[in-house]
Amino acid sequence: MKRETHWLNDREQRAWQSYRRLFLLLNARLARDLSQESGLSEPDYDVLSTLGESPGHRRRISELADRMLWSRSRLSHHLARMQQRGLVVREECETDGRGAVVALTDEGLRTIEAAAPHHVDSVRRHFIDLLTPEQITAFAEIGETVVDRLTDVERRP
Repeated sequence: MKRETHWLNDREQRAWQSYRRLFLLLNARLARDLSQESGLSEPDYDVLSTLGESPGHRRRISELADRMLWSRSRLSHHLARMQQRGLVVREECETDGRGAVVALTDEGLRTIEAAAPHHVDSVRRHFIDLLTPEQITAFAEIGETVVDRLTDVERRP
C-alpha cells in the first residue's frame, strides 16, 4: 500500500532549507579555515581532538570508528596516513589481543593543541557569535533532540 506524502509546509520548508544551507556553508568555511590555519582536514581534526579528550590520549580503533560514524576500514586507511605524518601510532590492545588502540604521538598532541584555538575562533566567528544566548540554547536543544532520536533508532535491533 502506497503511503501518502506529508509535504512540508512553507514554515517547515524554510527551516529545512535553512538548515541544509547552514550545514553546507558552515562546514565548508570551517574546513577551509582549519586547513589554512593548521594544514589539517576535518577528519584529521576529528581524530586528533577525540584522542586528545580521551583518557591517556588513546582509544580503541573500533570505538573511534563508532564515534566518528566511519567504517573500520575507512578509519584504518585514514589512520595509516596520519601515522605516516607522525600524528598517531597504533598499539596492541593489552586487554584484547584481537583489538588495536590508536594513540596520539607527542607531535599529534602538539598539532591539536596548536590547531584548537584557531578552530574555536573560527567556530565563534562563523557561528556562535552570530547568535543570541537564547538561539544558542534553542539550537543545542534542537540538535540534542534530533541526535537522541537518531541514536535511538540506530540502537534498535
